[in-house]
Parts: sequence; structure tokens; C-alpha cells
Amino acid sequence: MLQVRNSESRGKFALDWLTSAHTFSFGSYFDPEHMGFRSLRVINQDRVQPGAGFPPHGHRDMEILSLVTSGALEHRDSMQHGSIIRAGELQYMSAGRGVVHSEYNASDDELVEFLQIWISPRQRGGPPKYDQRAWADLERTNRFRTLASGENEDGAVLIQQDARLSIAKLTSGARVDYELLPGRGAWLQVLSGNVTCNETALASGDGAAVEHEPKLVLSSNSGAELLLFDLGA
Repeated sequence: MLQVRNSESRGKFALDWLTSAHTFSFGSYFDPEHMGFRSLRVINQDRVQPGAGFPPHGHRDMEILSLVTSGALEHRDSMQHGSIIRAGELQYMSAGRGVVHSEYNASDDELVEFLQIWISPRQRGGPPKYDQRAWADLERTNRFRTLASGENEDGAVLIQQDARLSIAKLTSGARVDYELLPGRGAWLQVLSGNVTCNETALASGDGAAVEHEPKLVLSSNSGAELLLFDLGA
């Protein structure tokens, strides 16, 4: 069974320096029908104007992933990390028992766009953690490549949950199959292009919850890039 979350139906938020589309309830946007999916709690598509950003603020007990798709994001936190996350890079922060950080557009003349992803941890508390990896150069053409996982996987960020985040880039006419183990669910998020999943058509910005499907059959007639969350909890 696939339940589609259409791009245009997402919650919208706008300031003079920020536009955001919320797949699930977040901040002032509340929809009891879209509170998350399994351990996946947040997918926000954020666009931040040059020189602007989020001032220091706190988090706790959340696995936070930021996937930069264009521009560059400047990060600073109470763990003494300071870094620039550029297009094609993934930032990971396990908030644990508490962390304060800020995020700003690192450019004075270029927009930054990124997906902010939150996953509930398997356990609360514990020390906060930080990691950063590049994904743009990973071999993901017509295959899924793991970006983050609750198990040790080569080159992937290790997160505190029974979940796996993978990325794939489908060329025109390509097909990719993905098997889901019994009891697991998946969330599919289309970054760009158009894709068909088990005969259901999805466009850029669309998402879909997948339950009780042993296999996903994904194809694109024009090319697409997509994220897949394989979730146990």
C-alpha cells in the first residue's frame, strides 16, 4: 500500500529570508493526519536567502540530518564544531541530552537549499554527536547508495535508530527494485524529476508512505533523484 503526500499539499512557511515546505507537522504547522511516519519525524525543504539563517537554538533527543542540495550552509554548535556543508554533502547531529547550534547561509549572494530530516532515536539521552559526509560523488546511478544507517555500513553515517537512508539517481528509462523485509516500512521522497513506484506516479517534492509491500519497483521515463527511508520502528 502506498499513501502519497503530494508536494503542493505540504505545510508552507515563509519569512522574508526563509521559505519552507513541511512534509509533516512542524512548528506552527499542525496536521494530525501528518505527524510523521514510524521513526521519521521531519522532512523540511528549506530555502534560505544569502547571509540569513537560524540563530542559536537548542535540540535534544533527535537524530538530525541536513542534506544540502544547492549552495552552502554554515554550522556552529555547542560541541565546538564549525563547518561549511556544501551542495552534495550530508551533515549529521545526534542531539542526545542537549545541543545548541546555528545554521546560516554561507554565501552573501547565493541561495542555499537543503532538506532538514529528523528521526526519533531508539534511546533518549546520551552525549550529542556530529558527523559530515559527501554524497555527490557516491555511485548512485540506477542503484541505491546508503547515506545513513543504524548499522555500520561502508561510508555511511551511523545513526541511533533502526533506519536506513539511501539515495538513488535514475536515468531515463531505468528501473530499480528495492526489497523490504517483513515488518518494515518505507518513505520515498522525490528530490527531482518524475518516478513511478509500484505503478504510482510521483513528481518532484512528492513523498509516499509504503506499508505491506515486499518490493518497490521504481522507474523513470525522464530521470529522477530520490531518497528512500527503510524503517523498522
